[in-house]
Amino acid sequence: MPAAVKILPLLLVSAMFPLLTVAQIDVDSLAGRLIALRGQVDELQTEMNIRREEHKNRMAYLSAQKAELEANRDRESLRIRQLEQEMDEIRQAQQAAGSNADSLMPIVDDMVLRLRDQVASGFPFKVGDRLAELDELSSRLQNGAVNPQRAVNRLWAFIEDEIRISKENAIYSQTINLNGDNVLADVAKLGTALMYFKTRDERYGRVVRSAGGWRYEVVEGSAAQEQIAVLFDSLRKQIRQGYFELPYAIAAVRSEGQ
Repeated sequence: MPAAVKILPLLLVSAMFPLLTVAQIDVDSLAGRLIALRGQVDELQTEMNIRREEHKNRMAYLSAQKAELEANRDRESLRIRQLEQEMDEIRQAQQAAGSNADSLMPIVDDMVLRLRDQVASGFPFKVGDRLAELDELSSRLQNGAVNPQRAVNRLWAFIEDEIRISKENAIYSQTINLNGDNVLADVAKLGTALMYFKTRDERYGRVVRSAGGWRYEVVEGSAAQEQIAVLFDSLRKQIRQGYFELPYAIAAVRSEGQ
């Protein structure tokens, strides 16, 4: 009997040993899974931090874009008010001078110079053509080919065209200076705030406003090119309103100033 008593605990221990081994294996497996999950959590945390920073930068970028667009809008609103004021000045001068050509001559000359300065320093849309129109009027006025009263009417029509241009979204063709070369291109003009171009050899780009003036810049990347292509296609189909995602033309200006 004593021998049997001694054997029983040994049998019990032997029966429990596999259970302990299985439990130990489960613990090791769980620890491995926890380590793997911890690694995944760290990776997700890192990715979330990166995304949070990207979102923060994008919001700052969009805020800068919004501020710049609002500044453009305010500048254009001011220019329109100035043009309207100049129209009133022409009207008042014409009424005051009556048929006296000598009184109108200096007024017309001054108005031509003021408009010329605005065109030369303003939005780069058909600048050469618009300046040529003013120069031709001034020349005809000086040589007597047109009288001051008629010149006033021409200036009035020119100012009305300038106001129309500032509000119009459309496609035109004009020569642009691209990397030092004069290139004929189609331009998609959005008022006098933004302008994009497409060359005959399928290069897409934007007009960038910088401290040294305006320049034409080819965009890189298929996504940006596709955005501009969609804009051109929409304007050709007379779709002039709606939501368009476009490469922003003033982003480069801000990076230059930083």
